[in-house]
Amino acid sequence: MKPAEALKESAGEKWIPAIYRDKVRVLRTRSFNLGITARKSDPEIFYTLLGIELKAGRTRISCPDLSTARYLRVFTRIGVAEIAIPYDISKIATLADELESSWQHTLLLLETSEEGKPRAVQGRARSGLIKLMRDEISAIGAGPALPEFKQTTKQQKYHQNKK
Repeated sequence: MKPAEALKESAGEKWIPAIYRDKVRVLRTRSFNLGITARKSDPEIFYTLLGIELKAGRTRISCPDLSTARYLRVFTRIGVAEIAIPYDISKIATLADELESSWQHTLLLLETSEEGKPRAVQGRARSGLIKLMRDEISAIGAGPALPEFKQTTKQQKYHQNKK
């Protein structure tokens, strides 16, 4: 078993692609293209006069709030180019917390499993882990560009029941 697969098994329900599949994609979402290349980066959050920006490599992404920037930062670390964002902004903060803690948990598992090994081996294990996450999230997909809206209204239901 490859080190990345073993870490996936160790992470269990804290595996980022599992959280994405089970808690993000089941919600009403919209797809968002990050405009980054498919590789790991070290993104930074900046507070500017115009709001909050997430910088990943040479790309700057304007974010409406801090929780959205934190949510997107997890995926830019992995190098996923297109993801799903919950349409209900009240859910983003909770998901960002969970994804960030999962990221830290995964790094801790990686660090303990590769302890005492040469840096090159540690680097390959980290790259393999990130590639596995990126591939799984890309396979799950980002969904539609706009969420589905139900066209029924209270008024329509009232008229249908009256007939």
